[in-house]
Amino acid sequence: QVQLVESGGGSVQAGGSLRLSCAASQSTAYMAWFRQAPGKEREGVAAITGRGMTTYADSVTGRFTISRDNAENTMYLQMSNLKPGDTAMYYCAADFNYWGLMAHYNNWGQGTQVTISS
Repeated sequence: QVQLVESGGGSVQAGGSLRLSCAASQSTAYMAWFRQAPGKEREGVAAITGRGMTTYADSVTGRFTISRDNAENTMYLQMSNLKPGDTAMYYCAADFNYWGLMAHYNNWGQGTQVTISS
């Protein structure tokens, strides 16, 4: 079981930026960010492999950047040009076998809230 702790959420105005962090208790092959808004299903935002290969949801491409520091077992999500539609609880996920934007990861953090005001 991998322990994941997110941080960096907060409230900003539209057009602003935030940087989320996810600290993992151990090294994992695949990591990702998901988000869930009230009344909506959890959706994959971005995912990254241990070698740095990335994939993004269409809704965030060009605005969000996922990265990781393997030495520190930490993953990041740099979010720019934020929109009210980005408001959600953001979750970190990790797995040793699955990589992608489906919620098939076996390890999840508790989430960090991101709120964007217009």
